[in-house]
Amino acid sequence: MKALQQQLDFLLQIDQLKAIYRQTTVKVDNNRQENSAEHSWHIALVAQVLQQYAEHNIDINRVTLMLLIHDIIEIDAGDLFAFAESHHHEAQEIKELAAAERLFGLLPGEQGEKMKSLWIEFEQAKTADAQFAKAMDRILPLFQNMANEGGSWVKHSIKKEQVLARNSYLTLSAPKLWQYVCEQVDLAVKNGWLIDA
Repeated sequence: MKALQQQLDFLLQIDQLKAIYRQTTVKVDNNRQENSAEHSWHIALVAQVLQQYAEHNIDINRVTLMLLIHDIIEIDAGDLFAFAESHHHEAQEIKELAAAERLFGLLPGEQGEKMKSLWIEFEQAKTADAQFAKAMDRILPLFQNMANEGGSWVKHSIKKEQVLARNSYLTLSAPKLWQYVCEQVDLAVKNGWLIDA
């Protein structure tokens, strides 16, 4: 029963992800901030629905699990705005690795190691599965901001080049979706939702 108790401890701990808020807002709920648990659920479904656009063979079950666990580390490390300056991202990486050690370490040995390994694979984005997962993580905020008249882009004066850089994983993992992103970014510039610089 020790393994079950460890699993339950992990499952109760990850409930805290519902209290980590992101910059993206939920238009249908009075533009309140989205939490990281909602984001993880949403991108897992995005990957399932858009998997036909994957350029390479992917294991959609692995991709989905990556997306469900990729932000768990925010329970300890907090959420960093996607467009924060690079030195903030470097400091965040250190905090996230420590968080991964602790949080996945709550699980029984082999199970915890597998999840931590999958999280690291997502972070490094070198495999086809991880690149597609990373692309789905990046494209959803674009969908949301476009549906919300620029949303967090307008609030934070985000530039066109920043959004294109964030979505660059699509160039290899889902080129047809990359073409769509480029069209949407141009439309966002035309509408004044992104800065053309």
